[in-house]
Order: sequence, then C-alpha cells, then structure tokens
Amino acid sequence: MTKISPDHLARCAVIYVRQSTTEQVIHNLESQRRQYGLAERARLLGWQDVEVIDDDLGRSAGGVRRPGFERLLAAICEGRVGAVMSLEASRLARNGRDWHTLLEFCGLVGTIIVDEDGIYDPTSPNDRLLLGMKGTMSEMELSVFRQRSIEAMKQKARRGELFLTVAVGYVKTGRDLIEKDPDRRVQEAINLVFRRYAELQSIRQVLVWFRQEKVPLPVLTVGAAAERIVWKAPVYSTVHHILTNPVYAGAYAFGRRTMRVVIEDGRKHVLRSMQRDWRSWDVFIPDHHESYISWTDFERNQALIADNANGKRFMSRGAIRHGEALLVGLFRCARCGRKLRVRYSDGAARYQCVGAFTHLAAARCISFSGMRADRMVSKEVLDRLQPLGVEAALAAIDARSHKRSEKQGQLEFALQQARYEAARAQRQYDAADPDNRLVAGELERRWNERLTIVHNLEAELGQLEVEPAEALTIADRGRLMMLGRDLAQAWDSPGATAETRKKIIRTVISEIVVDVVGDSLDLVIHWQGGDHTRLGVKKNKFGHTRWVTDTDIVDLVRALARHMPDHTIAMVLNRSGKTTSHGHSWTRGSVCSLRHQNDIAIHRPGERAERGEATINEAAAILTVSTSTVRRLIAERVLSANQPCKAAPWIIPHAELAREAVRREADARRSRRPPSDNQQKNLFEI
Repeated sequence: MTKISPDHLARCAVIYVRQSTTEQVIHNLESQRRQYGLAERARLLGWQDVEVIDDDLGRSAGGVRRPGFERLLAAICEGRVGAVMSLEASRLARNGRDWHTLLEFCGLVGTIIVDEDGIYDPTSPNDRLLLGMKGTMSEMELSVFRQRSIEAMKQKARRGELFLTVAVGYVKTGRDLIEKDPDRRVQEAINLVFRRYAELQSIRQVLVWFRQEKVPLPVLTVGAAAERIVWKAPVYSTVHHILTNPVYAGAYAFGRRTMRVVIEDGRKHVLRSMQRDWRSWDVFIPDHHESYISWTDFERNQALIADNANGKRFMSRGAIRHGEALLVGLFRCARCGRKLRVRYSDGAARYQCVGAFTHLAAARCISFSGMRADRMVSKEVLDRLQPLGVEAALAAIDARSHKRSEKQGQLEFALQQARYEAARAQRQYDAADPDNRLVAGELERRWNERLTIVHNLEAELGQLEVEPAEALTIADRGRLMMLGRDLAQAWDSPGATAETRKKIIRTVISEIVVDVVGDSLDLVIHWQGGDHTRLGVKKNKFGHTRWVTDTDIVDLVRALARHMPDHTIAMVLNRSGKTTSHGHSWTRGSVCSLRHQNDIAIHRPGERAERGEATINEAAAILTVSTSTVRRLIAERVLSANQPCKAAPWIIPHAELAREAVRREADARRSRRPPSDNQQKNLFEI
C-alpha cells in the first residue's frame, strides 16, 4: 500500500536545502544541484505545489540557529505541508533534539518524510524506528568526525607543528615550521612596537605614538589577496595582539583560550576567554623558533599589561594617568586591603579608602593628604636610585639620539618597498600589449599609483632630513650628567613631569600598605626586589597644602586690611606683583577668602582716624601743602611714614604731623622761603 495519500498531495511538498559552510556553498555545487533536483522528484510523485526552503545555505545544523528550519517547523504545524523532502537525515538535523522535534510534529499532522532511499510515515512504528535510527547515526557520525579531527589537531599541536594561522612577522617554511619574515621592514616594525612599549609602558600610549608619527604597521590580509601583508595605520587590537602573542617570544602555544557553553534564551552559546597564565595552556613549547623578544621580557610585558587594567583585578595598580599625585595605584589600605583612590580638590591630592563606604555604606577607613606622603616616599626612592643616576643620564643621551633615527628608518624601508613595487608595475606595463588598451590602461593606472606613493615618501623623508636634528650640545650633555649626579635636582626640575616620576616610582616600588595612627601615617613600602621599609610620616594639619599662601603675603594683607577695603587690597597686591598660591591675580573674593582663613577683620571706615593715622592726601590737607611736598618731606626723612609694600599707601602718624620741625618745614615750603642757615644743605653733601 502506497504511503502517499490524496491528503498528502492536497498539501504542498517542501524541499529543505542546506549546506554546512559558506565554502561548501561556493565550491560544492553538485550537492546543491542534487538537493534542488528533489523538486522534480516531488512533481513526479504527484505534487503540484512544491516549495523550496534554502534559507540555511551556509549554516551548520550543530546547534546554530537556522531560520529556514524554524520556518519549516512553522509550516508543518500549520498543516500546510504534506511531505518534507531532503537528501538525508543529516541535512535536516545533526542533533537529536531537532530531529525528534521534526518527527513529533510530522506525526501529529500526518506529514511524511522523503529522502533518496524511500518514503517514511512518522505515524508508523516501523518507519518511526527507522527514522530514529537514521537520526541517531547521523548525530553519532558528526561526533566521531569532530572527535577525530580534534584529536588529530591536538596530536599535531603537541609536536609544535599545527599552524592554523601565522602571525605577522613570521612565514611558514615547509609544512610544519615557521621563521622570521625575511622582509626587514616587517621585522623592524615589530621590534619598534616592543621598544616603544618598553619606554611608554602602555598599549594606548604606544598606539598614540604610532598614530602621531604616522608610522604604519603590517597587517595580514584576509582572503585571496595578491599581497599577504598590507601596511595600515595601527588600531588598538593590532598593537595588543603583537604585545600579547607568545609567538614573538619564540614560544609555541596551543589552547590559550578556554571554551564554556551556556544556555541563553533556550539556545547554546559558546563563551571563549583568554588564559593569561602560560601554565594553563594545553601545549607550551619554549624556544620553538627565532624570537623578537626574550621570554623574560614577554612575562614582564604581560604582568605590566595586567597591572595597567583598572578595576580588572584586586591587586592591579592601574595605568599611569595625569595628575600630580605620585602614588596613585600603589597605596593599599592596611585595614580592609582595598586600593586607595585619589581625589583632587583645588589642585591638592587626597588619598582615601572608599571600599567600605561604597559597598557597606560605612565610614571611610582612612583618608589623608598626599603632599607629605608623596614627598617622603620620593625621598626614599631617590636615596636608593642615586648610585644609578649617571647610568640613567647616559641612557637618556643614547635614547635621545635614537628616537629620530627610528622614524627615519621606517620611512627608508617604506621607500625601498614602494620603489620595488613601482618598478614591478613598470615591468608589467612594458610587458603588456600596447594595443590591448583595457589591460594597458589598468596597468598604467597601477604604475602611476605606485609612483605617487614613492613621491610622497621621498618628500616626507626629505622634509625629515632637512629639519635640524635636536642634537645635544656640550652644555646640554654637561647639564644632563650633572643632573644624573644629583637626582634630587633632576627630580625637582621643571622638565620632569608627574608621569615620569610615577614611572620611576613604580619601577622600584610594588605597593605601599598605609594606615592612619593618630596624627601620623604608618607606611610599609614593598620594594620590587622583595625588601620592605617601614616609614612614619606626620600628617598635615588641616588646611596645610602645597597651595598655602605665603606667610609674608598674609602679614601684608593683615596690615593693609587696617587701611583699605578688599578690592583696594587686591589692586595693591596686583600692582606689587604678588600672586595667589595658584599663581593667579588677586580679586576681591580671593582677598576676602584669605581674610576669613586667617581671622583678619575687615576694614572699617574711620578706624585709621581712630588710631591717629593719616594718608598722604590727609597729611597734605592738615599741613596745607601739596601731596608732592609731603612726598618730598618723606623722602628727605623730615616726616616719618610707613608703607607696607610698594604701591601701598603711605601711613603717617598724627603725632608726626604735629611736630614743630615738620610744621616749620611745611610753612617754609608753602611760603617758598629758603630754610634756616643751620638747615642749609651743602652742595657737596648733596
């Protein structure tokens, strides 16, 4: 008895077409023809309505979402499908869940399944058993293939011969070995990345340097490109890959990534993560091939990269950032073990532990000003580095001379390669038939592009050679050596930035455990070599920071406040060249703030008269003379007066104005009579 009934023919026949990978879709065309050919077989079996579902071409059936298969199940549930046709069970499903779901739906609505071997009715126990066995065998076949290929890859990896991809800077020799790329430009570019990281100690800063200097890096091309390597302006991932790949340290590594499967929204998701510890890798073969850096340098770079990650690890110090605080990332709370954070207020740094405050809504463990702690720890560092000062000065001279040559070397390599490519394009153009304008025109265009690149590189290199090199003079070398012999002077020099000081401190200090005991700080410095130093630092008094106004200015404001209001005091201070603690000009508000901080009373109108004091204008009115006459009397020391600072008003006591000698001199000046004989001045004395 035939299994195809009129009810099946009244509904449509669905041809399900699938291939596992994109490569199969492109190259395995015969499999596509066989699957699409099932439509003709469906018509021969009696179906007039035939629908082809090929949404899943290039999709695997091993747990990957397949919209075409979901569309097939939806059509079956709607009762529109009389038969599902496929080459074999593996085309429909590769896991038991999808296969038995399909059989269950087909059995419920009476849909038959057709493949190249026969016709099956899921409602029949015998056919259901046969279909179940086919699905199980297909799933088992996939597992065996996968296990066999994985074990073969692992076995080859244990010998150090498995290379799925070859990192830029290396090429395969034969089938199972790699060696350095013979292109010297590629080698120098890779070495330059490691040199810049050793200097800057930050992946992002290395990237910024390459982008600012417009130095490209080699990148492997994807697909069947004519050139294996192209030169591009680097991105973060390019620099990060070079600095974290152990292949550049001469090591063969396999199994650096871990795989974990989770279920999200009812579907399988594979999570992959990188294992930083080389002891956890499946295969690790040191000294496998020629390296760009040593393994010791590689481990140091990885530790620094991990240490620069802010908030990624409990013990990480974080990358060096802008700011005047020198010990950011090094301080650790002795009470809770958390890293201290820094907060800036009016330019002053303050370290504080906010762990309990953030997580437990409790009070902060410790909080203290960073000025004195930074200064004391810096002194400890300088005491230990002083014997190495001259060596550091010589290294700085050598680094300065090589900095310019590195960029020039990269440009020279790029120019050599560009000239080679231009010459090759010319040879291709010369070898072409000039009558074939379609080919000759394209080759001419390529030649012109190469010549343009050569011209631009020559212009850039010529400009770099024309620019005067910043060579150190004999005086500069002498000063640098002097600073090397006196590190304290170099440390406090204007050219030493906070970032430079932080790098030096982090080079010798691992961390600092700090606690506040009374009015002192208890510091335990953990040096990089494993030694420890206990240091006691007195805490600053409240309000005592590096931005405290000088005492002489406070005394001056205290004196001026007895004679003039705040806005006039600000004018006097500005005319005399005085600035605030931040180097700004004085304003009425800054003078008022300084008075409040130092308990200086505001000026009251009339208080100068209460103290019996007068200004030059008031003295001129009392003596009935001009202000210039009063100034001359003060200059000639006839009249005693006091001036708090230059540009401040002269203050004259009333008792001085009442003296007989002053009155007589004022009358003489007013009547323009010569002074008395005993007061006549000798010309030679003048």
